[in-house]
Amino acid sequence: MQKLITSIRVLFGFAILLGLGYPLFIVTISKAIFPYQANGSLLEYQGKKIGSSLIAQEFTSPKYFHSRFSAVNYNAEDSGGSNLAASNEKLYVQTKKHLRHIRAENEFEADLKIPADMVLSSASGLDPHISLDNAMLQLPRVEKHRHLDRAFIKRLIYDHLDRDFIGVWGQPGVNVLKLNLALDKLSS
Repeated sequence: MQKLITSIRVLFGFAILLGLGYPLFIVTISKAIFPYQANGSLLEYQGKKIGSSLIAQEFTSPKYFHSRFSAVNYNAEDSGGSNLAASNEKLYVQTKKHLRHIRAENEFEADLKIPADMVLSSASGLDPHISLDNAMLQLPRVEKHRHLDRAFIKRLIYDHLDRDFIGVWGQPGVNVLKLNLALDKLSS
């Protein structure tokens, strides 16, 4: 019986230590050392929080760079891809629909090669980045609707390019929310 009581005490002791103490310690340290990241990497515009730089948002106006399509309608509480196989007819139909939309919206020639991230959803449905090729293809549309110099917008794109991690993991990508926020700040 004594061993059972000791076991229960150890269980509750570790539950409190590792279930409450350790998480509170980590949160406190992270907020002190990395406050921006610990609070969700939230971006503000004109004193109002407009979103996280880690979560994609839907942009439909032609004056904005557009995020990747989202299988979860950009809902951060419901992340996930469509999980459709490359051979799935539904994915084929959806991709053709996206391709028609992209070509019409950006006035692309019929034979122009489109990067995959321009017509396919991200795996999480919330990827905040687009490829550099994707951004460069959207540049003429944004330039036309913003009446800004193409070289200036191109420099903004490169300024908002997140490089791959230490040259090993991932590919460089343009953070769409940060780029569109920079464009809006120019307008105001």
